[in-house]
Amino acid sequence: MPDGFPDFRLGSVLATSFTGTLSERHGTAVERIPTPQRLVDWLAVSGLAAESCTPAQLDLARELRESIHAAATAAAIQDALPAAAVQVINDRSVQGRAAAVLTAEGERRWQLGSASVEDALSVIAADAISIIAGERDGRLALCASPTCQAAFFDTSQSRTRRWCDMNTCGNRQKKARYLANQRASGGRAGSSGDRSPSPR
Repeated sequence: MPDGFPDFRLGSVLATSFTGTLSERHGTAVERIPTPQRLVDWLAVSGLAAESCTPAQLDLARELRESIHAAATAAAIQDALPAAAVQVINDRSVQGRAAAVLTAEGERRWQLGSASVEDALSVIAADAISIIAGERDGRLALCASPTCQAAFFDTSQSRTRRWCDMNTCGNRQKKARYLANQRASGGRAGSSGDRSPSPR
């Protein structure tokens, strides 16, 4: 990744990986697609290679990202979906041209009609529709980190995952809990807080 830009946080679910391009929404926000080229980079590593991106297309992408985040958050807490967010998701879904293709390895890939950002956004919007509508095996949940609260799609067997990303939010919360336990115990090694199992 180019120097000076935060790394992408990629997951197995396209739509919520896309909303993860802005993290720490309730803390010090981290923008992972600050430039049109970074959006092109993210699309490429997500299997949606677009040839180029303009500032206006980046604005469309960010509008879709925040609309997916708003609708997924509402779905996770079983609230009414925001009408404006639903409209943006639907508009982006129908305005692109893309088709699912089957690879020789038996995997699904997306073929963009014109390798445009709009085509890529239509795939992301369609993926969001499938998870928000409950068509896929899993559940929408919100990250337990108070500074994050990102919507993520939990496909764990028990459906009890607490963090959008264990390597960032999960580890940060475990470290904070450990330090709090150390302070409470006067910094003694081997306190009961050291060995408490972490949620997965």
